[in-house]
Order: sequence, then C-alpha cells, then structure tokens
Amino acid sequence: MLFTKSDPLLDDLLVIAQNVHDSAVFFNQYKVKSLETVESFSNTMKDFESKGDRLIHEIIFRINKSFITAIEREDVMELAIKLDDVLDGLECCAARLYMFDITRGDDVMIHFARIIEDSTQQIVHAIELLQKQKLSAMKEYIIGINELESESDELLRTSVRELFKTSTDAIHIMQFKEIYELLEEVTDHCEDVADVLETVIMGNT
Repeated sequence: MLFTKSDPLLDDLLVIAQNVHDSAVFFNQYKVKSLETVESFSNTMKDFESKGDRLIHEIIFRINKSFITAIEREDVMELAIKLDDVLDGLECCAARLYMFDITRGDDVMIHFARIIEDSTQQIVHAIELLQKQKLSAMKEYIIGINELESESDELLRTSVRELFKTSTDAIHIMQFKEIYELLEEVTDHCEDVADVLETVIMGNT
C-alpha cells in the first residue's frame, strides 16, 4: 500500500529498533572487570530483552486492532520478530559470558561488538526512513548492514582458526568459539532485518 499518513505501527517499530540499538551500545561499551560486574552486565542485558518482549506484545496488540496500515501487517510483524531476534541473541551472549565467568572480552569479541553496534545503528536509520516514507533511501543502509555481516563472517573464520592455532586449553577453546559463533549469529539476525526491509521496498514501489 502507498503511504498516505503517519502509521503508529511504524512508530512502534522505531521504538523497538531503538531499544535494540541501545542494548548493542551498552553491550559494546560496558567494561566487565570482575565476576560481580559480569553478573550486572548480564542482568542489564536481560532488562533490555524483557523491555523488548513488552514492546513486541504491544505491537502485536496494535497490529490486531489495525485495519489499514502503511505497509503489510505481515511485514510489520516480521520486522518486529527479526528485531527481537537481534536482542535475544545479544542477551544470550551476555548470559554465556556470565555462565563461563569470562570477565574480560578479547579483541575478537570487541570487534564483533563494534560490528553489531554499527549494524543496529544502520537498522535505526533505515526504519527512520521507513517511518518518513523514504523507501529508496533505505537501500544505503540495507547495503551497509549486508557489508557488516560479511565482515562478521570473515571475522568468525579467521578468529576460530586463530583460536585453534594459539590455544591448548580445550575449555577455553570451547567457550570462546561458542561466544564467537553466537556473536556472528547476531549479525545474521541484523541481516535478516535488512532482508525484510528489502522486501518492503519491493512491495511498495
């Protein structure tokens, strides 16, 4: 459907996207220094995830009450779910850090966290344009998200290879490999959001 006026559903999507980005910023910038702070870090990420769940319930309620929407209701729901996947993935990573008592992230984790923060910022920019009915302009950010996901793929390959080459501690290898893979999966979820946005462009232009 062509855009004719502001749609509260798109406002809701932007709120969800901003919460995801806020969580990514916190994840990237928080400095874990002890077992106590890694627990606090994990708990705060859980708070972001819980807020995300509440926002998803609110948008589902609004979708069920809406008859005319700027984009297909199915696309709104798909975007909301994919955004929630990003947040769930970040919270899962934080929980693993706590479970494994990892109190200091390595350079690989820091790199992944930067990619994720950048990806969620691109998502926010794209949804802001969706809200403003500027569909073609969204493509720049969709491309950016895809490029960041490719960077993440390469980072996973090189980091896991390096992990097996340099570490002889089987538990360390198992724990860090799992966290690397979980972080890379978060960037896959960001790309999933970009794919849905691409579908929205195709269906409305």
